[in-house]
Order: sequence, then structure tokens, then C-alpha cells
Amino acid sequence: MARPIWSGTLSFGLLNIPVSLMSGERKTDISFRMLDSRNNQPIRYERVNAETGEEVAWKDIVKAFEYDKGSYVVLEPDDIKSAAPESHDAIEVEAFVDVESIGPQYFEKPYVLVPAKKAEKGYVLLREALARTGKIGIARVVIRTRESLCAVMPQDNALLLMMMRYPQELVDIEEYRIPEGKSADYRITDKELEFSEQLIQTMSGEWEPGNYQDEFRQRLQDVITKRMKDKGVVKHDDEEPAVHDHAATNVVDFMELLQQSIAKKKRTPAKKAGKAADADDGKEAKPRKTAKKTTKKAAAKKPAKKTAAKKKSGGKKAA
Repeated sequence: MARPIWSGTLSFGLLNIPVSLMSGERKTDISFRMLDSRNNQPIRYERVNAETGEEVAWKDIVKAFEYDKGSYVVLEPDDIKSAAPESHDAIEVEAFVDVESIGPQYFEKPYVLVPAKKAEKGYVLLREALARTGKIGIARVVIRTRESLCAVMPQDNALLLMMMRYPQELVDIEEYRIPEGKSADYRITDKELEFSEQLIQTMSGEWEPGNYQDEFRQRLQDVITKRMKDKGVVKHDDEEPAVHDHAATNVVDFMELLQQSIAKKKRTPAKKAGKAADADDGKEAKPRKTAKKTTKKAAAKKPAKKTAAKKKSGGKKAA
């Protein structure tokens, strides 16, 4: 089972729903490793100093901002933490808006919100309320040190958390040369429009996701499978990471909290409920140090051709 990306609470008004954030997408691209053609050994990517060419340990690496070509300002870890929001364990809904009012360009990546144990009532309550009103919740979430804009929306029995782009991240359409005006300005006749509409109607149907497959990936997978049968493979057993259980929550009076939230006439972040998220959740994972491997020197070179004058003592092969 997959591990949560983030754990905390989903809050709106005074209601808190303990949830876990699970990935809503699955990468299906076939990735390749680069090998040395001489001995089929993997090629490593190392962190090296651009000036000396020496490998740099993770502990010696710092983050810096390049404000001009070749000019940097170094940032300490505390500098980055000072800019990050304090709240790391809450998805705080700030407003509810009509789903049609947000263009598709704002939505970026899907996640699935999974309720913690004994938090099903609040989860279903929010899901049904959103479905009935046709609204979605606009919120912010902090994953590791990055604060992101997001939307909470119902999808069948689930609540999805859609990561969103800030307006500053979008290119203004006005920067491009887009044809404006009416169809008549481009000499489009009524008959052409009529036939176009008929064609659209003819090709219309229900959305069936299963009808659309990555055909290139499937053909490439067939090629790989055939090559594996011809050449053989080396298998490595992968161990699945342990899945941690999350704390249960206390039963709360939802009606009382809803009435208090409405009475305040403003949206305020709710107090944290239940146990805090695991200490490891929300923290940036430190990359592991890789031990330096001693490389074998050029022992793969073919020995020189033997001659009649070669000494017996030099006839031994290199180990």
C-alpha cells in the first residue's frame, strides 16, 4: 500500500477532518538507465565542483540564488524556514466558489484525500455539502516547505485535492497572437459552421476513459518483453516500506461547530484536533550519502599479443 505524502487536518470554519494526502496519479512512462556500452555497467551522476572537478558531499552543499550571471547569494536553512508558513498540518479552506468559475489552466495535479479512522462523518458531510451546492473549496497547503494553492472538490465517493497554479505562474493569453472577432470576419460561411456542428454531433459520445490507452508505451513494453525473453534478465527483490497507522480522532458535535462557524460570519482557521502529524511528515527528506566506490583500473584492456621472445615470468594474466 502506498504511503501518505502528507498527513494533517482538512478544516473549514471550526470543523477539522483528519486526513492523509495520497497521490492521485500514476506515472506510466517507461524510464531508461544509461549504461556504458563497453561493459553494460550503470553510469552514475555525481555532484562535482565545477572548478575542481571533485565530488562534493551533501553536507557541503548549500542553496543559493543566482541574481546575476555568475553572481550568487547563499541562503541558510533558517532563511528558507523563515519564509515558510508556520502551519504545516492543516489544509485551511478560505472560500467556497462555483466550480465553473475557475478555468482549467489553474488546475495542475490531483491528490486523493483519505479520512483518518473515526473521521468518516466529517469527510462525508463535506463531500455531500459540496456536491449539493456545486461549490469547491479554495485552500492552501504546506508540503515540506512549499505553500501551494489548492482546491477541495468531490469526485464520486472521494474528496480530491487539486493542486493549483497561482495567477503569476500562468502566461497571459494576450501575449500571443490569437484571432479575435466573429467568424464572419474570417470569411467563415453559415454552411461551413453548420457542417462543422454536424460533424461534432456525429463524433459525440460518452466519456469512456478506458478507450484511451498509451499505445506507444504498450508497443515499447512489448519490445522490452521480447528482449527480456531473448537475452534474459537479472531480478532484484524490492522491499516495501512499512505503512504507519495514523491516530484516531475524537467524536465531535458537527451541528454545534457549523452553527458557531456561521455565527462568526467569517472564515477562521480551526484549532488543531487530535494528535499532531507524524514527526517525519512534512519534513524535507535528506538525501542519503552514497559511499565512494573504488573503481577498478583499466583491467579490461586486452593483453598484448604473445611473441616467441616473451619471458615465461611475464606470461601470467592479470587477476
